[in-house]
Amino acid sequence: MPKFRLKATSKAGKIIKTEFEADNKKTAQEKVDKLVRKNGLKVQALEKKEIYQYKVQKNGRAKVLGEQEAYNKEELERALTKLGYKVHSINKKWFDFKGGVPNEEIVTFVSLSADLLRQELPYDEILDLLYEDTQNKKMKDVIKEIQKDLKDGKEGSEVYGKHEDVFGKFAAYMLGVASTSGNMALVFESTAKFLERDAEFKKNLRRSMLMPSVTLLAVIATVLFYVGYIFPAQSEMFLEFNITLPPMTAATLEWSYWLQDHWIVLTLSFVIPLALFAWYVKTPKGKLMLDKYIIKIPIIGDLLHKTSIEIFARVFYTLYSGSGQNIEVIRIAAEACRNTYIEKQVKEVAIKMMLKDGAGLVESIEATNVFTNTAISRFRLGAESGALRENAKQLAEYYEVQTGYKMESVIDQINLFINLFIMVALIAITVVSSEAALIDVN
Repeated sequence: MPKFRLKATSKAGKIIKTEFEADNKKTAQEKVDKLVRKNGLKVQALEKKEIYQYKVQKNGRAKVLGEQEAYNKEELERALTKLGYKVHSINKKWFDFKGGVPNEEIVTFVSLSADLLRQELPYDEILDLLYEDTQNKKMKDVIKEIQKDLKDGKEGSEVYGKHEDVFGKFAAYMLGVASTSGNMALVFESTAKFLERDAEFKKNLRRSMLMPSVTLLAVIATVLFYVGYIFPAQSEMFLEFNITLPPMTAATLEWSYWLQDHWIVLTLSFVIPLALFAWYVKTPKGKLMLDKYIIKIPIIGDLLHKTSIEIFARVFYTLYSGSGQNIEVIRIAAEACRNTYIEKQVKEVAIKMMLKDGAGLVESIEATNVFTNTAISRFRLGAESGALRENAKQLAEYYEVQTGYKMESVIDQINLFINLFIMVALIAITVVSSEAALIDVN
């Protein structure tokens, strides 16, 4: 997160310097404005820490190139001169592209941390090891910032919360909780398991949807190219000799002419709705609608539904303390389940019933109408036996195995559909081509 420094003068004329973090310059200015209104400060400067590239030389040796963060060029120049360097140039680095952090990098960070914590290695040493072994530039910066914040005595929620864009909302929350929990290794291990399952699910989902989609589009494009370009050139030769075309050939030629005349309208009729749908589902209302109905569609819907319940149960198992209703645990589990409709139902129905009406957990989640009968029965059994946490774990593990097999089945069914589509397309092209060949023979 970007760092800023405020230089100001108090009402008594005292010089004040303070450093803070903000998402951007606008947010930083808003924070400063609040301080000014509250304390009557007179702002002298608000500076953002930037990266500067410098070229220096010491005692006639070879020139050295380097990079350093600083609030301004003059401050860095004074620091380098104080160290005995002759400064040749200092320029702001305008482009500092670090890229993103792959999911695999996050999973590795959390998993290795869990393993090393189980070996009772101090966490600061673990961060040192991970920093040295990490190749991703942005991840290195994140680890370095975590180290600094922890040494400064900041709370875990603040330390990891600022990196929510890297770790994800749930993982950042869990890592923040770990620092104040009684078993840091267990929390890291549970978080690693969640991230591994999440990464595996996304990978399998891409595998099941991406290649079949590309194949499907390629086949459609091939058929359209054949019908719209190759077939007319072949069939029009017969028309030049006043040869009557067979029914299928004539119909295909008419379809080809129609495609050529209306291709712009047809293209827009597909592209515009898809673009509008893609835009709509990115809005909060659209995302809620998509998540509500996607779990009801055949084949893939059941898989997505059970995966969300698995995540809910796994997070619930990790955080549940067994005392009271654990409203916060249920809220976090709902937010982590990756379905905004299930999250909404849990927050607005289940939690509301528990807080307002004093209802029990099982009664409340049953009223949401988003949990399967299997999930409700496991939670009910856990509530009655006093082993709610253990039953949540069993539910998560059961759905982990089931969704794993289900994913393989989904991939097979999608591949079967694609193969059938390709077969039908090839048969249609072959039949039409054969009919044209027979004209040529006769």
